[in-house]
Amino acid sequence: MRLDIPVYGPRLRKVARKHFGWPSLRPGQFKPMRAVLRRNDALVVLPTGAGKSAIYQIPAVLLPGPTVVISPLLALQQDQIAALNERDDPKIRAVRVSSAETPAQQREAIEEIRDGRAEFLFITPEQLSDPERLAEVRALEPGLVAVDEAHCISAWGHDFRPDYLALGDMIKQLGRPPVLALTATASPPVRDDIIARLRLRDPEIHVSGLDRRNLFLEVAYCPDEDYRWRRLTTMLDVEQRPGIIYVPTRRAAEELAGRLTEAGYPAEFYHGGMAAGLREQRHRDFTDDKVDIMVATSAFGMGIDKPNIRWVAHVALPDSPDSYFQEIGRAGRDGEPGRAVLLWRSEDEAIQRFFNGGSPDADELQELAAALHQGPQTKTALQKATGLGPRKIGQYLNLLEQVGAVRTGARNKLTVPARAPLPAEAAEAAIEEYERQQLVVGSRTDMMRAFAQSRQCRTETLLAYFGEDQKRPCGHCDNCADGSAAEVDAAEEEGPFPVHSHVRHGEWGTGMVMNYEEERMTVLFDTVGYKTLSVPVVVEQKLLEPA
Repeated sequence: MRLDIPVYGPRLRKVARKHFGWPSLRPGQFKPMRAVLRRNDALVVLPTGAGKSAIYQIPAVLLPGPTVVISPLLALQQDQIAALNERDDPKIRAVRVSSAETPAQQREAIEEIRDGRAEFLFITPEQLSDPERLAEVRALEPGLVAVDEAHCISAWGHDFRPDYLALGDMIKQLGRPPVLALTATASPPVRDDIIARLRLRDPEIHVSGLDRRNLFLEVAYCPDEDYRWRRLTTMLDVEQRPGIIYVPTRRAAEELAGRLTEAGYPAEFYHGGMAAGLREQRHRDFTDDKVDIMVATSAFGMGIDKPNIRWVAHVALPDSPDSYFQEIGRAGRDGEPGRAVLLWRSEDEAIQRFFNGGSPDADELQELAAALHQGPQTKTALQKATGLGPRKIGQYLNLLEQVGAVRTGARNKLTVPARAPLPAEAAEAAIEEYERQQLVVGSRTDMMRAFAQSRQCRTETLLAYFGEDQKRPCGHCDNCADGSAAEVDAAEEEGPFPVHSHVRHGEWGTGMVMNYEEERMTVLFDTVGYKTLSVPVVVEQKLLEPA
């Protein structure tokens, strides 16, 4: 079945009204829906709360075969399933196969899809890694695969999850239906990584709505911790709640929550080192408005579907604009005014550099590469053979895959490709690849500092990082409010190369011009990441040429 282009709009709107009760489609939804109906792969970047789920849900009603939704969080899946099933419409009924269901419930879910009594199968990457489960899902002949929170598949992403790495192979084994990748934030390196790892075929890329006009962006440099504390408590005195305070470490989360509570600002903390039950309880309490102030590390992230968060504060420099944008996007999802406050110190950067450190162990990599040469094996078997933990082995396999030392073969077993490097060679190449990636990771921290120091419109600076163009100052950031953004805007001249044009540097290779600010230009290089260069020096010394 192939729908004619002129009927896309009316059919999509009719389905939206009839099956979902939505009177209209939001900006940024129609074009990717059309790509899905054309059976094209697509990558969609839309901010939190902009209706990403609708992009696969509405076309799914018109496509033959069920839709498989791969999502990392059970709580997020449950919310989406409940929203679909409350309509009591078999055309949009959703079922789930996960660790939360009994074997009998899992069998019933598969049967409902097979019999046409349900349209959407929600599943985790862990379930698909089971060869028998993968064969079951393949037999359902899915018409579409939607990958939610797709940035998790990226080595550059801030929520790196090794379980996502094999998804490209899994989807191929499902019969390779069209793939729709969805995420709330993805800079160009992350987008490229998603496309490569999911093996998207000439995907249509849709990025829109990244300017959250109801959010006021504010940054303050704090010379010392006392000043940062005073700025934070002043904000708490005047702002409505609830809100989230992001901190860089688990210890900082516990200490700041305690200090705030003692000072009369009742707060709880949340981080990845807490017991799972306590994490779930804190998450639930915040969702149910029992906690007004949550002090958290980045672990308090995906799955926070709470519309009335009034502000998000960072009391340290985030590791990258990717993380920052994802985290501030949790404020003001109800469309009401929200506030994003970044309180930073120069010392914050050292914390991020520390977290980004820790090179892979060459001996461990070589041992893993040697174990792979013993024949096709599962990841579990490799863990037993090497003694490596699940997270570390996932990262090591990721690196070895990138240097051609491993691939996923039949029945999801890991094998060594023909002409693969020998173990010692593979380990050396993997470490070189890791070091190259660290250059990009470090450059993202540099860009976060540049954002904090910028006098340019905050939104303009952020969108430039994500490869988008903002034509005029946003009017909802501190630099626009105090007039400095207008001064910078007026002082800027056309640079030597157009924004988003490709250039070449003698040492760093090819890159893309991302932004100009005063006499500086930012270029995203393929090999070393983001670099800020002096425009007069670039012109005088002819450092760049068109690529």
